[in-house]
Amino acid sequence: MEIYKDVSSGQSKEFAELLNSQFSKNKIEEGKIIEGTINKITEKFVFLFVDGLKSEPLVDNNELKSMGIKLDELKVGDKLNVLLERIEDKNGEVIVSASKAKKIKGWDQLVEAYEKKETIMGKITSKCKGGCIVEHIDTGSLMFLPGSQISDKPLKDISHLMNEPQKFALIKLDKIRGNACVSRREVISSFKKEDKAKIIERYKVGDIIRGAEVKGYSSFGCFFNVNGELDVLVHLQEISYSRVNHPNEVFNVGEKHDLKVISVDKEKLQVGCSVKQLSPDPFENIENYQLNKLYKVKVVKITDFGAFCELEPGLTTLLHSSELSWSKKNLSTKKILKVGENIDCVITEIDKEKRRISISHRLTLKNPYEELENRFPVGTITDGVIQNKNEYSLFVKISDMDIEAFLHCNDLTYLNNGEEELKKFNKGDKIKIKILEIKKDEQKIRVGHRQTMADPFDYFKDKSLNQIITVKIISADQKGLIVRPEGCEMDFMIKKSAIAINPNDARPSRFTGGEKVDVAIAELNLEKRKVTLSMRLLEEIEKKEALEKYGAAEGSGKQLPFSSLSEDLKKKEKKK
Repeated sequence: MEIYKDVSSGQSKEFAELLNSQFSKNKIEEGKIIEGTINKITEKFVFLFVDGLKSEPLVDNNELKSMGIKLDELKVGDKLNVLLERIEDKNGEVIVSASKAKKIKGWDQLVEAYEKKETIMGKITSKCKGGCIVEHIDTGSLMFLPGSQISDKPLKDISHLMNEPQKFALIKLDKIRGNACVSRREVISSFKKEDKAKIIERYKVGDIIRGAEVKGYSSFGCFFNVNGELDVLVHLQEISYSRVNHPNEVFNVGEKHDLKVISVDKEKLQVGCSVKQLSPDPFENIENYQLNKLYKVKVVKITDFGAFCELEPGLTTLLHSSELSWSKKNLSTKKILKVGENIDCVITEIDKEKRRISISHRLTLKNPYEELENRFPVGTITDGVIQNKNEYSLFVKISDMDIEAFLHCNDLTYLNNGEEELKKFNKGDKIKIKILEIKKDEQKIRVGHRQTMADPFDYFKDKSLNQIITVKIISADQKGLIVRPEGCEMDFMIKKSAIAINPNDARPSRFTGGEKVDVAIAELNLEKRKVTLSMRLLEEIEKKEALEKYGAAEGSGKQLPFSSLSEDLKKKEKKK
């Protein structure tokens, strides 16, 4: 027995290898799944015999119960797969796990199914954040089912799917983390795809589909559901012979229409249909219609901007809301027209190239602007009521007419600022107005309020340039003087430079307000309503008159400021 004294010796190692080769027929490695035979069953453990192991590994009964294994059905001699975690721990025991072996085997099955793109059987066991947990029926592996992959349609309640065995498709597999993601939606779609191919084979180009229901819209067309088994597309250009900007102009969700099959794509599993090809092209007979002639049209659809009307079946035209009434603006079409109603309209435009027809309903009515022009010609003074108001104008209803006229704030008063005067008026106030302009073709009327009052500018009608008038100084500031002519209600400004010839005298501070002074009219333009007053001009006029009157007489001009200027210049030259 001296061979065991030195364990590290070559002889002891050779003996250990000999023992292992004799007693270990199977190569045992940690981390591998091994098959064991049940040797003994107790209340707490199940003992296994594994050829090649020096001791019997044991499995906890609770672990077997969690795996769904019934202990009553286990017998001595039955086979059980376990994962060999440790051949020998610090206590000399073999550590194995049956549940981990089952998971690893299940994962291998999932990887194989994922690589072969096969479906697996599973059942939804519980809900979680963002989806559900699916248990693989064969192996018990848990997988994640996203909420978007439960069905091809939104489901509010999935209680009928819980714990029901069903097929799932593996869409993602993380081998490193051991996570699997499945989809029920792909399985349903694949079944529908197979069914859809069989359905599409029944349709041929030229077939007529009866009673297809409008399912939804898009910018390029309208989708119809055929007998609840197939969705088909009607392109925007195949809806009508007339111009259509969006399918909702013609169709409403839930309506039923007949369709004609114009294309069948078996590869893409798509069927294209047309509505307009069910009827002959109405534009081929467009020559039967004449401009500015009265026709009966049928209202087929009402929108926010007008109504679509039919001249004949298939020939649809737009009646814009602006063509409904002469006087009312921004009308609500729904309050005036009803679907199915027949109304009179006049064709105003026919464009064969653009396949467009324009109609008008208001042309069939009496033009109120012609009546207004006869009753209230330009220059007429009448009463009005303020209907609306904005930042710079009023909109006034003229007398008993259903017409609104435009009144600018500058036409409210002669004296004050127009925007300040505008603040004094409110909606519903009565106001006296004068008709200033009528544009019958453009349906525009301009009126004024200040034109009904005496014009203070008439004060200058009998005045002329350089005429001297008396004014009263109202106020003075650094820029000049504010003055008001006697007998006039308007105020004018005399600039600082127009107060006096001498710069020392051209000081606005010389005046306190209330003084009466004479001024001359420096500028007068009655058309532009522009007047400029000047005290300096008055001085120049008076000086000129004085020179003309006294300049030729002997000793004249001695009292003037520059009377001795020439003599002083001569004396200065002699001294030099």
